[in-house]
Amino acid sequence: MLVLGIETSCDETAASLCRTDTDTPWKVAALSSVVASQIEEHKSYGGVVPEIAARAHVEAIAPVIAEALTATPERPGLIAVTAGPGLAGSLIVGMSAAKALAWAWDVPLTAVNHIEAHAYAPVLEGTMPSHPFLALVVSGGHTLLAEVRSPDDMEILGQTLDDALGEAYDKVAKFLGLSYPGGPVIDSLAREGDAGAIRFPRAMMRSGDFNFSLSGLKTAVIRHVADVEARGADLPPVADIVASFQAAALEPIVAKSIAAALDRGLSDLVAGGGVACNTALRASLRRACDEAGVRLVLAPGSLCTDNAAMVAALGAIRHAAGHTSGLDADIHPNLRLGSPMPGDRLART
Repeated sequence: MLVLGIETSCDETAASLCRTDTDTPWKVAALSSVVASQIEEHKSYGGVVPEIAARAHVEAIAPVIAEALTATPERPGLIAVTAGPGLAGSLIVGMSAAKALAWAWDVPLTAVNHIEAHAYAPVLEGTMPSHPFLALVVSGGHTLLAEVRSPDDMEILGQTLDDALGEAYDKVAKFLGLSYPGGPVIDSLAREGDAGAIRFPRAMMRSGDFNFSLSGLKTAVIRHVADVEARGADLPPVADIVASFQAAALEPIVAKSIAAALDRGLSDLVAGGGVACNTALRASLRRACDEAGVRLVLAPGSLCTDNAAMVAALGAIRHAAGHTSGLDADIHPNLRLGSPMPGDRLART
C-alpha cells in the first residue's frame, strides 16, 4: 500500500510517499521525502514566528505534495497527517490538505502524533527495536523520555520543566550573536572549543526523577558573560563558551536516559527529534549505552528533523492496527505523547 504523509507542525512543510507491506506494516520504504524549510523566513527573528510559518505553509503545501507524488504514478491508498502537537496555524494547513485529498481520492485518513512519529522514525531504516523501548525525543519544542510499549501505549517518564533542548540552543546562540538556528551552529563551533573551560551547572542531575531543566543554564551563560565584562576581563573564546554550554546541557540528558532505561529494564533506546542530529549528543549516547549495555537506535539525520516519512510510517502502522480518523479529524496543538488521538476510532476489529 502507498501512504502519503503530510507534516506541517512547525516551520517545515513536508510530504512523503511511502510503500508499506499490508501484511507487515513495520516494513516501510520511503519513495520520496520532500521538505521545504522556512529557516530564511525566521532567521532575522531568531526563532519561529507562528503567523509567518502558517503563511509559508500555505504557499508551499501544494508544490511539496505534488513533488512527493512524482515518485510513482500510483495513487496513495492512505493519507497520514500530523494532528499535533504544534503551532495551530501550521497544523491547520497540513490537516486541510490531507482532508481535501482524502475526500477527492476516497481514501482513509489517519491522524498522527508528531512526537510519537519521531519515536518510530527508525522503522524506515529497518532498525526498529522490539517493544517496550525507551524513546528520547529532543527538539526545539520537546525534550522528554518515554517508555514505548506499543503505538497505542506510551508513558512519559520525564520531560523538561521549562525550555526544550533545541530552544536553549537557539536562545544561547542568539545571545552570543550566532546565526539561527542555533543547534547546528553551536554543534559545529563547539568542536573547536574546550568543553571544560567553564563549569556551567548541570541542572537536576540529582533530582531523583527523569525530568530536565534548561532555562537556568541559559541564564548561567548570560550571567557568566556579564560578570566577565563587569570585571573588565577578556571573554573566553566563543567556541569555549558554547562547548562548555553544550557539555552542561547534554550531560543530564544522557545520564537520565541511561538511568531511565536501567530503571525500567529497557534494553533499547531510540533517540529522535531535530537535536538528535547533534554530533556530541550522538557520541555521548553511544558511549553511555555501550557502557550500560543498552542498544542505541539512531535514525539518520534526515529522519531526525521534522519530515513526513516518519508520519507516513506511523500512520501505516496505526492504520494496520485499525485506527482511522475520518474527514472530521481536527488539529490538537497541545496533544501529549501517549494521549489517545481525539476523534480516533477503530476502523475494523
